[in-house]
Amino acid sequence: MKAFLRQLLALTTAVVLFLMPQAGLSEEWDLDERPWEKFGANLGVFISAVDSNFRIGSGVGLNIDVEKLLGLDTSNVVFRTDALWRFSKNRRHRLDFTWFSFRRDGNRQILEDITIGDGDDQIIIEAGTSVNAFFDLDIYELAYSYSFFQDDRIDLAAGIGLYIMPIDFGLTVSGLVDEQGSEKFTAPLPVLGLRMDIALTPQWFIRTGSQVFYLEYENFTGSVLEFRAAVEYNPWKHVGIGLGIDALSINVEADGEDWPGIDLKGEFDFNYTGLQLYLRLFF
Repeated sequence: MKAFLRQLLALTTAVVLFLMPQAGLSEEWDLDERPWEKFGANLGVFISAVDSNFRIGSGVGLNIDVEKLLGLDTSNVVFRTDALWRFSKNRRHRLDFTWFSFRRDGNRQILEDITIGDGDDQIIIEAGTSVNAFFDLDIYELAYSYSFFQDDRIDLAAGIGLYIMPIDFGLTVSGLVDEQGSEKFTAPLPVLGLRMDIALTPQWFIRTGSQVFYLEYENFTGSVLEFRAAVEYNPWKHVGIGLGIDALSINVEADGEDWPGIDLKGEFDFNYTGLQLYLRLFF
């Protein structure tokens, strides 16, 4: 998964570097001739395959594959919204916002003893007991980008963004002794990104973007790799439709509050690849 995302990121970067010299030879176009809208919003469904692992507690511990071990859904169909606003007169400065959420639960009978957490928060799940689990995750993204080249066919931009992800994970164990435990935290992670939009015709567009983040600081390690691409068709003046793919890989490992906003003692690994079908409104 991560190797695939790195290849997509490298491909996007190579295309941008290839187009930059040619972009410098292009003329400045009248704003009225350009196809880049001032405001746009995508409303639709996101169909994704999900893989996630969790470790509660410090040290080596046990990494829990929540889909395989606890029976959580490996796929989700959720509502997703994306919005953009080009807020400057030349339409080179742009803000983007994205929101969608995953709500998953499952139950399974455990076949071997499992120890989760450490210290006073430790939970031992004995073989033969039944476990009900839930894993809720919201993904908010706010990003700013600047179009360093823009004409009537191509919009190339670089930017910065912030992922904010409230995460809630819990277990209820039913057996000889009933127990329950949970971990709840919010993970804010900054990213650097590249974006390229191509107007094939006044009605057909290709949208691509990639983002990356990696940091090691004291007892905190965090990484983000993301790639998205979409094809859009705009048959009406202010309404279009789109079909896209989005792949994301996130890893967070922390021991307390070494990174602002993250009160996690353990490790969280989350990956998805999804298909997005949406209605597009633009002005």
